[in-house]
Amino acid sequence: MIKHVTDIRVRYADTDQMKFVYYGKFFEYFEQGRSDLLRSIGLPYSHVEGEMGLLLPVIEAHASFKRSAHYDDLLHIVTYFRDIPVARARLDYEVFKDGENEPLADGYTIHSFVNAKTGKPTRAPAQFVELVERSMNAKPVRS
Repeated sequence: MIKHVTDIRVRYADTDQMKFVYYGKFFEYFEQGRSDLLRSIGLPYSHVEGEMGLLLPVIEAHASFKRSAHYDDLLHIVTYFRDIPVARARLDYEVFKDGENEPLADGYTIHSFVNAKTGKPTRAPAQFVELVERSMNAKPVRS
C-alpha cells in the first residue's frame, strides 16, 4: 500500500452559504491528494500525460461525509493506493481536520487508463506498474 498525506488550508471560496466546505470541494481535495501521491512516486501527471501518453479519467467517484469542515481549517488529505493497477486504478481518501483522529469524510475514485492519441482504453503500462510496485513498501510522505 502507498499512503500519502497532503495538507490543505480551507479557503473562504471553498465554503457555502452555511459556512461549511461545499461538498463538491472534497472531490477537488481528493484530486490534489491523488496528484501529490503520484508525483511522490515519480509519476507526476505531466509525465503520465506527456511522456507516457496516458489519460486517467475518473470513471467512478464516491464520498461519504461524517462532519463538516469550515473556513481556515487545516485539513490532511490521506490518499491510499492499495492495489497494483491493471486496466483500472482505485485510490482511496480520508480527510482529517488537524488534531483530530476521526475523518470528516472518506471516499474513492476509480480511473481507467486511456491512450491519449487514440482515446481508447488500455492497460497500465509496465513503467507505471513498476513505479507503483516499488513504492508499495515505502513510508508515508507529506507534502
